[in-house]
Order: sequence, then structure tokens, then C-alpha cells
Amino acid sequence: MNNIKHIVFFFLFLLSTAIGFAQPSTDEQLAIQFYQNKEFDKALDYYEKLYNKKSPQLYYTPYLNCLLETKDFKKAEKIVKKQIKQNPEQLNLQVDLGTVYTKSDEPEKAKSAWDQTIKLIKEDEQVFTVANSFNAIRQFDYSIAAYLKGRKISQTNYPYSFELAEIYKTKGDKLAMINELLDALEINESYIQSVQNALQTSFGNDTDSKQNEVLKTELLKRIAKNSDKTILSELLIWMQIQQKDWEGAFIQAKALDKRKKEEGNRVMALAQLFAQNEAYDIAIKAYNFVIAKGPDVYYYSNARMELLNVSYLKVVSKGNYTSADLIELEKNYNVTITELGKSASTAPLLKNLAHLQAFYLNKSTDAIALLEETIAMPQLSAPTQADCKLELADILLMTGNVWDASLLYSQVEKANKYDIVGQEAKFRNARISYYTGDFGWAQAQLDVLKGSTSKLIANDAMELSLVISDALAEDTTTTPLEIVARGDLLAFQNKDELAKLTYDSVNTLFPNNVLCNRILYKKAQLELKRGKYNDAIVFYEELLKKNSEDIYADDALFKLADINENQLKNNDKAKELYQQLLEKYPGSLYVVEARKRFRKLRGDAIN
Repeated sequence: MNNIKHIVFFFLFLLSTAIGFAQPSTDEQLAIQFYQNKEFDKALDYYEKLYNKKSPQLYYTPYLNCLLETKDFKKAEKIVKKQIKQNPEQLNLQVDLGTVYTKSDEPEKAKSAWDQTIKLIKEDEQVFTVANSFNAIRQFDYSIAAYLKGRKISQTNYPYSFELAEIYKTKGDKLAMINELLDALEINESYIQSVQNALQTSFGNDTDSKQNEVLKTELLKRIAKNSDKTILSELLIWMQIQQKDWEGAFIQAKALDKRKKEEGNRVMALAQLFAQNEAYDIAIKAYNFVIAKGPDVYYYSNARMELLNVSYLKVVSKGNYTSADLIELEKNYNVTITELGKSASTAPLLKNLAHLQAFYLNKSTDAIALLEETIAMPQLSAPTQADCKLELADILLMTGNVWDASLLYSQVEKANKYDIVGQEAKFRNARISYYTGDFGWAQAQLDVLKGSTSKLIANDAMELSLVISDALAEDTTTTPLEIVARGDLLAFQNKDELAKLTYDSVNTLFPNNVLCNRILYKKAQLELKRGKYNDAIVFYEELLKKNSEDIYADDALFKLADINENQLKNNDKAKELYQQLLEKYPGSLYVVEARKRFRKLRGDAIN
């Protein structure tokens, strides 16, 4: 027992001793307090005592600063020289000596000390120490001199280009900064990502148009002189993409393609980027460039198909397309299919043509026949077959063959039980039950789909389920919901005027019904489909005014922002609306896309 007590006391003694050593002395506490309060004359007495009696290395810097602040330059010079004598390898002390001379108004001595510092640099580690010391006192020219000395003596041939570029940037010397980065890239092409990272900020929040112009000029000069350095052209393309200069990027990509005999690989990737950014005209040019290389080129068939997809998006995204636009598009589909043939590889093309015929050209019979032929192809992959069956079911539903459509959806669901396409089929079948007034069955299926691995399907299922539950909770009769469901089916079938009349009848027969916001949202969609953006805005704004907490509120806000950004070109308004969505509806499905678009409009760089 006594042994245990002795052990406990022994550990307590050790602990108290450790704590005692860890605690700063009273002199040190007072020194720190006076120093932090900028009472340097009072702090000086304590730091001088600590420096002389305890640890010159530990208290050197605050002691020197106190001497400089109290203008005791002679003593400051004396302690710095003493430190240099004791630690000649620490070149930052030589920088301190120059600082003492600067403070004492002896610029020639300061220059001599600093010049000597640069001469004394013998190894890479000293380069960074000296440069950082000069950076700390904002002597950037000497920092540059340190890095240039390092470039000469480096045993690893490290060029210090990025460090120099950063200092030139701080000094505002854009030309020197850019040339350092481009020199580094020409020396070692693997630096491309580092160079892009260094330049990225000029395309960000505060876009530096002057720097970007200098960069473009220097790149073009170097490309003209060193046409074999294709990495420079690649950097220029990257820059043009950051600036959304699609035409410029395409021109450079074409030149690189010809020089490196790439057979369209780079241009295909760019074309996809153009299409994603809705730059359809330049995407069409890019695909045509690849197609012009001829059918023997690897990317030829893919370019032909992608060209049609982009052409389709260009036409239908306008909303105000003409019959002539649609007929010309169909003609191009048929020409391409004739050339490439009907096969499993062109099945996506056949499916898209069928969609165009059924939903835009009133040729549902042709579309159905084409899809049935495609589905029967022996080598068709299961996913493509499922997609074609969904498209066929949609067309059957549009033409009024509701039960045939439901049967096809069920087939796809059963064959793809654990895949996204199966969940999509299940949702579309549930939607048929909703259209036909079987709300209980529809809601049961929709509730299952709320747990879908696809966020889009889960969100759509939740939305329609809430429509049903809210409507049935408010009324003992299902009549208002039946009418709205009928209107939704008519809208799906492209019977827009009948759909609007049906929606309006709900407002007439059941004013202030809970479904009024869905009606406003659906009517806005009908106007969007026809390219009547201002009419759509009226409906969206009315919806938000009536009930900003409605399930359609975030949808309406996103659509308003999208119209302002992409149709009305009112970027300030669009940015404001995206910000509202991010703040008011943080759980919205649109948050990720809204944040990306908000940052783009604000000027941030988007990778």
C-alpha cells in the first residue's frame, strides 16, 4: 500500500515539475504582453534580459524588433552582427542587417548587406530562406535576385519559375509573370496543370482582362515561333475555353488536329463541351469538321450521329421553331441513316428520329413502325432495347393507346428491376395510373419510388405523390384532381389548347383549389414549349407570389433564372434569382446546377 502511495506521489511530483517548466516565466509573460500592446520600450527591458541570460536564439527576433522600434540602431546592428558571426550559414541574418541599415537611413550600407546576401547563396535551401526573408520586408527585387541566383546554382536544374511568377504577380508585372510560366512550360510540358492553376485566378471573380490579353498575345507569339511546341496551343485552347471563346478554341483545335494528325479526337471532345454549353452552332461546325475527314476516320459515324443530336437540340430548344426546321431535321436524319444503315450501333439515332416524328411532326405511325423494327434487331443491347421500348410506350400513350403503353412500361420494369431504367418505367406506369384517375395505386407506386437511387426519379415521384395527397386531403371529391390529371395527359399528348382549357375549368369550378399552383406551373411549361418566355414568366411569378413554400416554388424560381440567363440575356436578374434559390431552398434538386450557374455569372472559374 505504501509503495502505491510513493508511486502516486512520485508521478504527481513529475507532473507538477513538467507544468512548471512548461509555464512561461513572469519576465517572458510581461515581455509578450508589452510587445503585443506595442509598448516596445517596456518590452525591450525584458527581452534584453531574456536574450542575454536565457536564449539568444529564442528571443533574438522580438529583441531586434524592439531595438528597431525604439530606434536603438547601434545596438541592433551589434546583435545582428554577433548573430551572423555565430551563425554564418543563416543568411536571413544578413537580410536583417540590411533592414537595420534601412531603418537607420543608411541605404548604401543596406544595399551592400543585401547584395552580399545574394552572393552568399550556395544551395537550394538557402534560396528559399533568403527569398522568403526578402518577401517578408517587401524587398521583391531582392527576392527575384535570390531566385535567379538559385536558377544558376541549382543542382537539380529547378527553374524557380513559379516562385518568380508569384513575385512578378505581386509586383503587378503581368508580362514577366506570364513569361516565367510559359518558359517553365516550354522546358517541361508536365508543368501544364501547375501553369493553369497559376493562371486560373485571372478568369475568376475579378477577371483580369489585361492579364488575359497579355497571355493571349504572348502565346500567339510563341506559337508562331515554335510551331512544334503544341503544348502552347493546348494552353491557348484551355484559356479560350475559360473565356467561353468557343470559336477561338475551335480554330486552335483544328490547327492542332492537322498538325498532330489526330483524326478528330480533340475536336470531338470540344464539340461535346460546346453542346453542353448550348453553343450549338459551333458544335455543329466542329462535328462537320470531323465528318469532312471522310468515312474512313474512326470518329466519322459518331460525329454523324452527334451532329444530328446537336441539330435536334438547336431546333427544339428555341421553342419558336418552324415546320421547315423540323422537316429539314427529319431529312438529315434519314440521309444519315441511309448512309450508316439501320443497325444496333445506330439504334439511338433511330430512337431520336422516332421521337421527332411522333412528338413534333405528327407522324406517330411511322415512328411506331421504326421503333418496332429497332426493338426487333437481334444484336441490340438490353439497355438500348429498354430505352427504345420506353420511347415506344411514350408514343403509344401520346396516341391514346394507354393500356398498350402501360404493358410496355411493365415489361421494361420487370426486365430491369434493379436498374435505373426499370425505376423510370415504374414511374411512367404510375403516372399512367394518375392520368386515368387510379390515384391510390399511383400513390402506392410513387411512394416506393421516393427511395430511388436516381435523385431525379425520386424527386419526380415525391412531387406527384404530394400533388395527389394534398389534393385528396383538401377535398372529399376527387373531381378537381381528375380534371388536372386529364389536363396533364393532354399536355403530354401535345394537345396544348385543350390542356389549357381543361386547367382553366378547375379554376372556374373550384376556385382557390390547392391545385392552382400546379396549374400555373403546367401552363408556364406550355408557354415555354412554344417559346413564349414572357408569358411563362407571368405564370411562374404568380406562382411564387401566391405561395413561395409550394412544392413548385424552387422549380419556378430555377426556370425564371434560366429564362433570364439563356433567353432574355438578363444576367444580373438571373444571378439574383439563382442566389434566391440557393438561400431559400437549400434542399432543392436544382441547388447544384444553380450554384454552378451563379458562380459562372459571378465570374468564378468553373472547371
